[in-house]
Amino acid sequence: MALLFTARFFLPADEVAVNGEIKDWGLSFSKQGEPPRGNADCEYLKKFNAYYLNEAGGNKIYLTFDAGFENGYTPKILDVLKKHNAPATFFVVGNYIDTSPDLIRRMVNEGHVVANHTTSHPDMSKIRDMESFKNELLTLEKKFKDLTGKDMPKIYRPPQGKFNEENLKMAKDLGYKTVFWSLAYVDWYTDNQPSRNEAMEKLVPRIHPGAIVLLHSTSGTNAEILDELLSKWEKAGYEIAPLTDLVYSQDAQTSGQ
Repeated sequence: MALLFTARFFLPADEVAVNGEIKDWGLSFSKQGEPPRGNADCEYLKKFNAYYLNEAGGNKIYLTFDAGFENGYTPKILDVLKKHNAPATFFVVGNYIDTSPDLIRRMVNEGHVVANHTTSHPDMSKIRDMESFKNELLTLEKKFKDLTGKDMPKIYRPPQGKFNEENLKMAKDLGYKTVFWSLAYVDWYTDNQPSRNEAMEKLVPRIHPGAIVLLHSTSGTNAEILDELLSKWEKAGYEIAPLTDLVYSQDAQTSGQ
């Protein structure tokens, strides 16, 4: 089963909202090499244990992949990640665990995080009751534990970047960290992939301190360019860090006080 991935990556410079009417995650880039502005800022998101970048900046960036189905590119992506000793977070759906158990096990065994992209990839902003919201996340948790024997980290990305304030509250109440992104490009149309040059022109100059990068593991272009892309980011002084270091750092600081 192929899932359609769409997301709104750009918004007018004056469109910044921080209220319950937000429906789509969006970004506004003002200058290459600097963090973009989201349509919900870090201070607002922090109230709900949600993130779209590391606001402290620095040379650490966080690599994430959304995985709704497998079409043959993930093994190569994992090979490249191993070559670069680069930890990644794979946001998976129920279908992916059902159909690609060996890849899920490989991700875990090679030190990557497998995180929650919901069971059925719905528009979460349309879910208003806690029971339905919880079912989307906890059903996937069970699939993961049944397969691996491990608890799934409570890190969640809304499908297609669709959300509202109530979603953020419900995720927090369930102990989840909600993770958006600060760098992505249109890579999810498997029958209309960007060229290598198009991809590199989007991803190389727009990398920025503290970036959470979203790529899709279904992209043949991503599999083709990942080695070169990581090399360029490393040459620019960036380090691929575990997303868990970012989203759990506040917990560690709180417990240490």
